[in-house]
Amino acid sequence: MNKKMHLDKYAKAFGKKEKVLNYASNTYQLTRPNKVGAVMSLIRTCQPTALDEWEEYYFRNAFTKSKQPVKVTKELLDELGDRLYSKITEVVIPEWTAAFQDLTVDDCREYIYQVTIVRTFDGFLLEKSVITDGLA
Repeated sequence: MNKKMHLDKYAKAFGKKEKVLNYASNTYQLTRPNKVGAVMSLIRTCQPTALDEWEEYYFRNAFTKSKQPVKVTKELLDELGDRLYSKITEVVIPEWTAAFQDLTVDDCREYIYQVTIVRTFDGFLLEKSVITDGLA
């Protein structure tokens, strides 16, 4: 009897934009604790039962995790959104456009080979080195 639990989802779906937003946000570290606070720690402390309860708690208690913590506000999140937009339009789109124009079937074949064989081997050597150096 494997019943799947149904959970309501509150997050907006961004469709095809999601990959670009996620890539740029991660690349430029715009949702890291030093920018938005220790979000997971805060929500675990809050234990909210409703979205509005969590939002209120977050804005009351969130500070950036940095040398000089800053209170996180809706305005600060908007500023991060503005920075994300700038990075996407000024850096990501031009870089990706150039990459798409230069991409060849040979690049794709070589990438698959490199990820599967060469990078796996590099990772294996690093793992072994960490284990042997750690034991030494």
